[in-house]
Amino acid sequence: MDTTGTIVLILLAFAFYYPLMMSCLWMLAGTYYYMHWERHVDRRQPPAIRDPAPKVSILVPCHNEASNIEDTIAWLDAQEYPDFEIIAINDGSTDQTAGLLETLRVQYHRLRVLHLANNEGKAMALRTGALAAQGEYLVCIDGDALLDKRATHWLVHHFERGPRVGAVTGNPRIRNRSTLLGKLQVGEFSSIIGLIKRAQRIYGRIFTVSGVIAAYRKQALQQAGYWSTDIVTDDIDISWRLQLKHWDIRYEPNALCWILMPETFRGLWRQRLRWAVGGMQVFWRYGGTLLRWRHRRFWGVWLEFLVSALWAHAMTLVIVLFLLGLVVELPPAWRIDSMVPQWHGVLLAFVCLLQFSVSMRIDRRYEQGLGRKLYWMIWYPLGFWLITMATTVAAGPMALKQRRQKRAIWSSPDRGLHQSEAPPP
Repeated sequence: MDTTGTIVLILLAFAFYYPLMMSCLWMLAGTYYYMHWERHVDRRQPPAIRDPAPKVSILVPCHNEASNIEDTIAWLDAQEYPDFEIIAINDGSTDQTAGLLETLRVQYHRLRVLHLANNEGKAMALRTGALAAQGEYLVCIDGDALLDKRATHWLVHHFERGPRVGAVTGNPRIRNRSTLLGKLQVGEFSSIIGLIKRAQRIYGRIFTVSGVIAAYRKQALQQAGYWSTDIVTDDIDISWRLQLKHWDIRYEPNALCWILMPETFRGLWRQRLRWAVGGMQVFWRYGGTLLRWRHRRFWGVWLEFLVSALWAHAMTLVIVLFLLGLVVELPPAWRIDSMVPQWHGVLLAFVCLLQFSVSMRIDRRYEQGLGRKLYWMIWYPLGFWLITMATTVAAGPMALKQRRQKRAIWSSPDRGLHQSEAPPP
């Protein structure tokens, strides 16, 4: 076999074995996390914290959230945590958000409202809220999210137990699930995102907090320089910056937050492309720094991100070779005869469904009825893997072009069809 044939065989092996290996790794590490930290915890009884409880400021950056903000504030006001304030930052909204917030400020005595004249972006809104906050710890959620009444208590628990904990990421749950995309994302957040965060906690470093629900130690934010205003994913950026300053990030699955997600392909594409571009921006900015020995605990997450990006490009090349083989005569060593799953595809699908089963078994303590979504997850590799692959390939050049871009401002996302299931109390 010539060199070209060997390269193609290596390419095919990598495209197949990498997702298989990572799936097994996530299952093993996620199961260990569950057995070690979750199994015997009663989520209805948050652990005790010191008395008096440290003050918490809940920051809610808002841009054109008139259809959601009333529910969001009502759920925040129902928090069982003893001492907290709510700070809503209206970031240049052009709908009725400003007026609604002023009305809500009269209704809820814990609510403070800050108005920014122009659309400055989520990072700047968070910076503004953090500077105005009176709390020792900050809980940050999106303007369309519903925070579980015990979530703040679970988040603060980590700060109280660990003096080097700089941030805690919560457990987002999907509200809108009336379409196939909605159902797939229910499974994704349980079986992919939740399992990966558990596994990364075992590695020692977490790639990113969830931007929709995360808590921060104010002292850690000050040391890291707060959120960057020129990165499109402020959550990834602040996660890397905190950990570069040797602050720990924890995952708390009991801190539930119910969110809306895209339910159109266009909205999903735009969201995943933004995530991919933001990840690449952060990688280009901090990747070299992470190679230093003192940041060695980050090497596992750094390597996982790098190899995942390489896999996306490798899989794209496999598809390109297959399509080219349909229209032109390629050398035999370059030809991909079929993209129809054979034995390796069946094995990969089996391991994928096994991962979904394991993660849903873990997550059923937080949400009932997840097993009914397992059927829909057979479509996940076909749709979401292709989207992830395509957005990763497209994000590289875009991130290089935007390495020093202007301020990242808001754009109204796809929030689904709003036919959402009511979260449990």
